[in-house]
Amino acid sequence: MPSTLIIRGGTVYDGTGTPGRLADVAVEGDRILGVGHIPDSEGAVVLDATGCAVAPGFINVLSHAYFTLQQDPRGLSDLYQGVTTEIFGEGLSMGPVAGRMLESVPVGKVEADGTQLGWPRLADFLNHMSSAGVAPNIASFVGSHNLRMLGAGNDHRPLTRAELDAAAALLDEELSDGALGVGSALIYPPDSYSSTEELISLMRVLGRHDALYISHIRSEADRLVEGIEEILRIGREAETRVEVYHLKAAGRDNWHKMKLAIDLIDAARATGQPVTADLYPYEAGSTALASVIPPPFHAGGQDRLLERLRDRGAREEMKAAIRRPSAEWENLYLVTGGPDQVLLLSNAADGSPTAGKTLAEAAARAGVDDPVEHLLDLVLGNPEMMAAYFMGHQDNIRLALSRPWVSICSDSESVPAEPPFSDLPVHPRAYGSFAKILGQYVRDEGLLTLEEAVRRMTSLPADTLRLAGRGRIASGAYADLVVFDPATIRDHATYEDPHQYATGVRHVVINGTAALRDGTPTGALPGRALRRGQG
Repeated sequence: MPSTLIIRGGTVYDGTGTPGRLADVAVEGDRILGVGHIPDSEGAVVLDATGCAVAPGFINVLSHAYFTLQQDPRGLSDLYQGVTTEIFGEGLSMGPVAGRMLESVPVGKVEADGTQLGWPRLADFLNHMSSAGVAPNIASFVGSHNLRMLGAGNDHRPLTRAELDAAAALLDEELSDGALGVGSALIYPPDSYSSTEELISLMRVLGRHDALYISHIRSEADRLVEGIEEILRIGREAETRVEVYHLKAAGRDNWHKMKLAIDLIDAARATGQPVTADLYPYEAGSTALASVIPPPFHAGGQDRLLERLRDRGAREEMKAAIRRPSAEWENLYLVTGGPDQVLLLSNAADGSPTAGKTLAEAAARAGVDDPVEHLLDLVLGNPEMMAAYFMGHQDNIRLALSRPWVSICSDSESVPAEPPFSDLPVHPRAYGSFAKILGQYVRDEGLLTLEEAVRRMTSLPADTLRLAGRGRIASGAYADLVVFDPATIRDHATYEDPHQYATGVRHVVINGTAALRDGTPTGALPGRALRRGQG
């Protein structure tokens, strides 16, 4: 059978962790035809890989590109790093949106920026993206926000038995349609209102489908150990596989707990419990500035939060709660160490130039003595304002990367470094997570071998997510491939100037079509909607 595309002259790292070997890769249509010495084939596209590594396309286990890909389907910040598959669904998913969730998330409405926020079913969103055209493959978990909001909306209360049963039934249908599993984010309302028992009850549905429960655990800081224990308990009692989203130990006082967390996971794995994790290789996390405000003040949704922010009495309660440690919620303000460690990523609603300034600097510039007061002012003006929280440590990133069950994510959007996207408040992880692993931790530090780093980005997540035919270079596998120069691949994005593409990736092939050729995007949109267990 003739080849339609040949990658010639590279060192092939097949995704299994075995050392690379000099070989060509032949592609016919959307599949890999063979690996070895490949003769010329009339009419075949030939991509030169001389001096480069050839690997399966990288899988971004945690992406928030569900909006930005609707606006620009090329996904360039990830494409330039060799990412060929984006995974969505941390806490919130684009579907299903039904029941009381319709109170806060519209279905069918296209916003002014071209995005649609909600879809009746998750498959509706994925199918729309695929048919409209998108560069990377896409797949998603069902957000546990969605399941909870079906019955309870933004209410701070337990689900009733009837609401749990209805959510479980809808989850069963979504899993039958190929959803990857359930993704939760337990530090954010309304997920934070869910008890462990409620989660166990819902996650029992996953085991019947060999699906995955993946979670931003309830605490990555003061109660990190308890957060790990909770997800392990959910996995055991619900009899399902589990993964920890972006494993970290947040806050100087908690850095020593990373070893404890890893030891807990290792011990569970030693008993046969299927547990994995992923991470992004940066010390700072990023989320909305409003996340500093305790969950009870978010009850009822964003409109109620804004009402409380306008009420002087409620505002004083918020300030007092933010300043004191709590066992009930993740206090990001205290975890970072205070206003000097909170970096604002966008300007204030009134146009004040706060982007790139710490909260302490922004408060001083505004003439506000109390940084917490200024934080509340900023959230009142723009409840979507983003910030980076410096709370991690490089040694803990290295410790986590030493474990063979840890894969890689960006936990971010995928955007072009072009207006208007270059004005978006993004973390450098959007442009650098995968390149940073290959440049800093493989080439510069030797922490991982190249073949092991490739495995962490390819076959490990493909197997964990049950993405059939992905994550390996082998005859018959889907032709998702990346060609990069191990000697030059590098991230360039910084906190001050995040909109900078990584360099060192020469070609990216998705489903047999070149989306990046000779370092330049082709404009091709060959991505597909992927389903768990389906080729």
